[in-house]
Amino acid sequence: MPRDAHGREIDYLRISLTDRCNLRCTYCMPTQGERFGPSEALLDATEIARVVEAAIAVGFRRIRFTGGEPTLRADLVDIVARIARVPGVVDLAMTTNGMRLPELAAPLAAAGLRRVNVHLDALDPTRLRRVMRRGILAEIWAGIEAAEAAGLQPVKLNTVVVRGINEEDVLPLAALTLERPWQVRFIETMPLGTGEAARVARAGLVPTSVLRERIVAALGPLHAVASPHPSDEARLFRLPAARGLVGFISPVSDPYCASCNRMRLTADGRLHLCLLRDDELDLRAPLRRGAAREEIAEILLRAVQHKPLGHGLGTGEFPQRQQMFQIGG
Repeated sequence: MPRDAHGREIDYLRISLTDRCNLRCTYCMPTQGERFGPSEALLDATEIARVVEAAIAVGFRRIRFTGGEPTLRADLVDIVARIARVPGVVDLAMTTNGMRLPELAAPLAAAGLRRVNVHLDALDPTRLRRVMRRGILAEIWAGIEAAEAAGLQPVKLNTVVVRGINEEDVLPLAALTLERPWQVRFIETMPLGTGEAARVARAGLVPTSVLRERIVAALGPLHAVASPHPSDEARLFRLPAARGLVGFISPVSDPYCASCNRMRLTADGRLHLCLLRDDELDLRAPLRRGAAREEIAEILLRAVQHKPLGHGLGTGEFPQRQQMFQIGG
């Protein structure tokens, strides 16, 4: 697998399928004034497959689809089927808000998707609407159950904790792992962009250390569990006698840049070198002029070599001007 200039093995490609979303989470997307790319700018299924084939050829092994909200792509099942057929893909996953999974989970599993991460910021319907705005708890929960029934396991729930909005939901969400074999992962807010969402993220940061203390005080000790992938961003723990795991993703208070193994491909075909920086290399233009797999692979390797060591958050520098939905999580 390819190594970057800092010696990290890079084998995980996150592919954004769209910058559009059916929600407007407070820390991610504004309620008005959004700027979405034109549909013709998005990579199509054939172009995405060509990128994945080149990535696998140089040593990438894990693929995840993100957005925006990837289930808004009308050709999502076709994209999944194409990528699942590429020899060498050892893990094919998707991050979603789950609201369209009741009708899509079974077709996606049949097409070759292996597992999903579902975004769920609260178990209280009112608080969920405050933080996820257009989110409806019953619909997201139905999506989680549909994913589990379709065999898209282990189910992972991603919760972004925002000070003063959904902190009360941390304990009941963590308690889900007592009875269910799920991972519930608490994520610190990340100040991407320069608008309303970035302001919410900065003001709403709840450090992981605070969440851990609350969970231990209410539910018992957290015992560390080794991740099956040492470069994964989540630090995993198990509550006493729990079936599932509690995870913490701490990009601000405990950065994991030194072990980062990810590259990101935006929906409009740009290799984004770090989630929290603006550095990018264009892949769409070479794809659309018919570049051979070798040329696409060379651009991928060049992007790996230019991947920065860290994101700059710890210095108070916030170099990222794009919003999360424009990049892909």
